Amino acid sequence: MKVSIDADRCQGHTLCNMAAPEIFGLRDEDGHAYVLVAEVEGALLAAARRGASTCPEQAIIITEE
Repeated sequence: MKVSIDADRCQGHTLCNMAAPEIFGLRDEDGHAYVLVAEVEGALLAAARRGASTCPEQAIIITEE
């Protein structure tokens, strides 16, 4: 599974990072999210989905392979 963030949609709510800090980091300059682990598997699958589900802007894109 691949995880990415639509930077144009992210508003820096930081909820994804709070839900899954092992997958989503936050930029120092504006608090917007970025992906720490683009390809996830195993135990990280649930964390990636959890982080994506918290995004009010639906900026997190999960692509199943």
